[in-house]
Amino acid sequence: MSRSLFWLSDEAWSAIEPHLPKNQPGARRVDDRRVISGIVHMLKCGGRWADCPAEYGPATTVYNRWNRWSRRGIWTRILAALTEEGWVTETGQIDSSYIKAHRSAGGAKGGRGPMPLASRVVAGQRRYMPSSMSSEGRSALS
Repeated sequence: MSRSLFWLSDEAWSAIEPHLPKNQPGARRVDDRRVISGIVHMLKCGGRWADCPAEYGPATTVYNRWNRWSRRGIWTRILAALTEEGWVTETGQIDSSYIKAHRSAGGAKGGRGPMPLASRVVAGQRRYMPSSMSSEGRSALS
């Protein structure tokens, strides 16, 4: 089975590398280019981080790098720098994916109860007659 993996080109890497954080405390970072390629691959394919291909390194490393840099705003700074330099144009995206749900998925056990129509609620109309009718109401029906 052949996988199509994403790898940053030399040109893309030369644009990104100067904007990466340097002299960070902690353990020495593994190959940034490999991990960032893995992050881009996972964001493009939309899979679970745990399913990250081994070619990018450990899945936890790829996820932790994305997560920590996201919280620190590093990805935003890299995008802003690349946009300023003219490498990319800042764009917005709308995700049009959807998930089908069973018709009873909207509520708890037994589903949702009947909902009154908004027009009836505003008009104060009841949808049904109350079960405890007065004696006057019973005699009118007889």
